Amino acid sequence: MTTPPSGNPYATPVPQAVPNPYAQPGGYPQTAGVPQQAGPYGYPAQQGHPWYAAYQGHPQPPAPTCMFCAGAPAVHVTFRAHRGILVLMTFGKQSGMMCATCGLAVYRELTTRTLWQGWWSPFSLFLFTPFTVLHNLVVARKVKKLQPPAPGQHGPQVDPGVPVHRRPLAYVAFVPVLWVLFMIVTGLAQGS
Repeated sequence: MTTPPSGNPYATPVPQAVPNPYAQPGGYPQTAGVPQQAGPYGYPAQQGHPWYAAYQGHPQPPAPTCMFCAGAPAVHVTFRAHRGILVLMTFGKQSGMMCATCGLAVYRELTTRTLWQGWWSPFSLFLFTPFTVLHNLVVARKVKKLQPPAPGQHGPQVDPGVPVHRRPLAYVAFVPVLWVLFMIVTGLAQGS
């Protein structure tokens, strides 16, 4: 015997003899005496279904790895470089997943390159080079927070070399800074 559901006169009648197994507390049929384990995607495991065996050994998605050495952990970062040439300017960047060691190497290389090549145009001197150096400093903090990859679990890494403050080319930045200070002092001396 079937009865139409209430509220919708055009609905298909639901047979009374077939119980709804999902109407039980918890939303899934319970197996007597067998505790429910979490299956794929957080739903309770259904041992009676044929797809259950296929997903038993389903691997987890791999952790992100470094684009240079395939080491983990890695984080997606973008380091920038800038070069000012009188009226011309060039912008560069290196973007991708990087581990702590390779990311530090890219940061040091591009920041050093910006410090010695980035000051030689008016817009570069006051706007683009300081922004690029500050941007790289902020992004480098993300890389420095990472643990180094475990030995034997990565390929050849990029050599980070010496820190930026120990690279002679980084001190070329003092030339335009001293020039600007000289111009300010000269302007103030002539104005008084």
